[in-house]
Amino acid sequence: MNKKRVLYEAKEYRDIREMLKDAVNTYPDNIAFIIKEKKEEEVTYKNITYKMLQDDINRLGTALIDLGLEGKRIAIIANNRYEWCLAYLATLCGVGIVVPLDKSLPAGEIESLLQRSYANAVVFENKYSDIMEDIKQNSENDIEHYICMDEPQKDGFISLTSLMEKGEELLKSGDTRFENTVINPEIMNIILFTSGTTSASKAVMLSQKNIVSNIHGLNSIIKIYQTDRNLAFLPLHHTFGSTALLFFISNGVTNVFCDGLKYIQKNLQEYNVTVFVCVPLLLEAMNKKILKEIDRQGKTKLIKIATKVCNFLLKFGIDIRRKVFKDIINNLGGLRMAVSGAAAIDKTVAENFTNFGIETVQGYGLTETSPVITAENDQNIRYGSVGFPLKNVEIKIDEPNEQGIGEIVAKGPNVMLGYFENEEATKEVLIDGWFHTGDLGYIDKDGFLFITGRKKNVIVMKNGKNIYPEELEVLISKLPYVAENMVFGIPTKDDDLDLAAKIVYNKEYVEEIFADLSQEELKEKIWQDIKQINKTMPPYKYIREIIVTDEPMIKTTTQKVKRFEEIKRILEEK
Repeated sequence: MNKKRVLYEAKEYRDIREMLKDAVNTYPDNIAFIIKEKKEEEVTYKNITYKMLQDDINRLGTALIDLGLEGKRIAIIANNRYEWCLAYLATLCGVGIVVPLDKSLPAGEIESLLQRSYANAVVFENKYSDIMEDIKQNSENDIEHYICMDEPQKDGFISLTSLMEKGEELLKSGDTRFENTVINPEIMNIILFTSGTTSASKAVMLSQKNIVSNIHGLNSIIKIYQTDRNLAFLPLHHTFGSTALLFFISNGVTNVFCDGLKYIQKNLQEYNVTVFVCVPLLLEAMNKKILKEIDRQGKTKLIKIATKVCNFLLKFGIDIRRKVFKDIINNLGGLRMAVSGAAAIDKTVAENFTNFGIETVQGYGLTETSPVITAENDQNIRYGSVGFPLKNVEIKIDEPNEQGIGEIVAKGPNVMLGYFENEEATKEVLIDGWFHTGDLGYIDKDGFLFITGRKKNVIVMKNGKNIYPEELEVLISKLPYVAENMVFGIPTKDDDLDLAAKIVYNKEYVEEIFADLSQEELKEKIWQDIKQINKTMPPYKYIREIIVTDEPMIKTTTQKVKRFEEIKRILEEK
């Protein structure tokens, strides 16, 4: 019943160290990373070969073990950069357990997650020095070593550079402790926190087997070449970003770093990037820019005709797209493939990129699945779907309705070990070996998976961020005049979502305490309080709009708000 899949031969690895060694042995002189260095007006580029990467990992790993960190937990917080990758790989290739932290978290949440993960060391860049200095004064945590990626600005911090030098000395003296450590690929090696406040976020436990099995599955479905160049844009603290990086490393790819959102096109051209993993929002913005430029040049009709000709010739195996649309492709640095994940991409956008000769595929997964469950490839694309399962992953629809829509559940070696110190939450999602995603969807007759919505109330922004409304509702409910509230996503003009809150105030309280305020002044007072809550959150969790009323919300007989009915009513009234 399933359509015949085009899959590629792919190696299987025992652990990440074996995967890295294979890449180094196969591509020793390939450039693994290009590092841009800026000194005043001068910009230089430093190439790190795969052999050099292995040497750097050995130096750092040896030094970390010498600090007494073998088998311990090392947290990392920084922007995407070579030192992040180095700390991550050194920890996984023989030191201990890595704890990647979201670089956009407020200070209080950083400290809380360091405590919750029982981190013994933290590797950070200078921008977090003040936060780390404050945390250092707190005796409640388990942190023994504060390691700065840059020249330390505070006393008591260790520089990464000095550790590398120490590691070099130890290796020269014959220290083989790091290289001889025994890695158990079945046990927890990574702790990843899901999006959420400290009280609501879950800590996902992943093993090296989880990660390398996902790399094997990806290599079976997506063809990558050692000549490719990857722009590491997605945050590396996110499993989508870090697993993608390891996937590219397994293929001897050159990896470069993005200077920031507004520099993406410049970086694509600067480094001649060929592969780019991103979220739909970015591809949609790029598509708009391309079409706008085509229209400005008065070439819209010409492009439509050229597209029809190219697609006609494709039926006969003749592909001239990259020649016909070379100006568009060159403007994107020679991009050959874009991989989109985290949310559904607009069907038209995917078609446009593919029509230009830029292979555009999308996948689906979660942190708990390391992360990829399904994906498309150049031979198996169905617009609107998120592809089909990786070769080592099973999926099915749990309790489908008449339309075949139900909860998506998955089984495979990529499924997490569980939630750290949260057995109850683990039992809720891992049932008889099947991971319950909380997402709703259906599988068509050819085995392609289509996502139709969320079983739970999670709000998924186009940038890939997941927001749990309950965590914000708890904070809003603490305001003394709030009787009930609901946080939800409200559509914007650019087809994204803004966070909004409907607040039902206690009429008696307001009349007593705020009797002299008009309705507009009351709303402004509430808005100022919401802004204070926003300050405790990362920017993507900011509430952008409020609805203030004294009318109770629609509820069930057990007094639970009928969320979707409320949202429908709000949208109809807008």
